[in-house]
Amino acid sequence: MGRIEVICGSMFSGKTEELINRIKESNMSYKVFKPDTDTRNEKDKIKSHSKIEIDATTIDNINEILKYKDKFDIIGIDEAQFFSNDIVSVSNSLANSGVRVIIAGLDMDFSGKPFGPMPFLMAIAENVTKVHAKCVETGEPALYSFRKVDNDETVMIGEKKEYQPLSRKAFISKSKKS
Repeated sequence: MGRIEVICGSMFSGKTEELINRIKESNMSYKVFKPDTDTRNEKDKIKSHSKIEIDATTIDNINEILKYKDKFDIIGIDEAQFFSNDIVSVSNSLANSGVRVIIAGLDMDFSGKPFGPMPFLMAIAENVTKVHAKCVETGEPALYSFRKVDNDETVMIGEKKEYQPLSRKAFISKSKKS
């Protein structure tokens, strides 16, 4: 049997780097996918904030991954929060067929609510790793991705100009001011 591993946390917490490291350390065959929604990096790569990168295939429909079910030992999925809830059944199908599925994504959106399919993925995973950035206000572990710009859309692609990692204390304080 395969398994499902989820790496979650706020922006700038090292999720992508952890995904890449797990894949590279495995010495197994792999294929990595990312959503076409994520336009921050090259189309055929995922890259961490510390510039560690790995080849990736950009897809718009999570079901496209199923055609690789019997071809690789590991399937990596980055920015999972941007995929439809179909990612849950796709991940189960892959794991049930013997594939190790490693998924990275934001567990909460900018408002502090569970993000997309991530809570469901965490529920079906054998292993969930929550990673933390350092809060820019308090220095404590950051749970939240605070949006610094005025935009109420759930999905808004951005980096340090648009977001900052905050602890619970800092997030609550800044949210009251907004």
